[in-house]
Amino acid sequence: MSQEDWSLMQRVAAGDESATAELYDRFGALVFKVARQTLPTRAEAEDAVQEVFVRLWQTADRYDPRRAKLVTWVMLIARRHLIDRLRRAAVRPPAGILESDDVRGPDSDADPGQQPQDRERNARLMSRLKELPDLQREVIQRAYLQGFTLREISEQLDAPLGTIKSALSRGLARLRDRSRSDWAG
Repeated sequence: MSQEDWSLMQRVAAGDESATAELYDRFGALVFKVARQTLPTRAEAEDAVQEVFVRLWQTADRYDPRRAKLVTWVMLIARRHLIDRLRRAAVRPPAGILESDDVRGPDSDADPGQQPQDRERNARLMSRLKELPDLQREVIQRAYLQGFTLREISEQLDAPLGTIKSALSRGLARLRDRSRSDWAG
């Protein structure tokens, strides 16, 4: 057990800026190297490093030198953060896609590679989403179009997890019912 590492993390947890700087000096280059190997751009890697060190600062009091060396713990936090970031990026649409000006109608030639029936279906879906109550629409957009977990949405909206689950369930049921009526009529 490294008393020095534990002491450093206790100082970080207490908000000691020099301890945070020391932590960054020791592990910043290593975290950046892994982030750069994982993420597509240097800017994203730099952002991720900042986010990792914020997370390390927020969780510094949880470090237990009996369970892992400090370098192992830092890299575990970094790895988890990078995986979460990649997962969110994989399911998130490009910025602004949910803005009303960006919802293309069936006659739009903004995306020539997209089939007319796909454009029409997307426009219909966006129209149906707008008809949902605010909470249901917000939960569906955040969960399915932005890639957040229900727990994250609960925290973001400051609402109980059960409320978020119910809103998602009701919203999806409404969308299904509306889709069926679209096909029937």
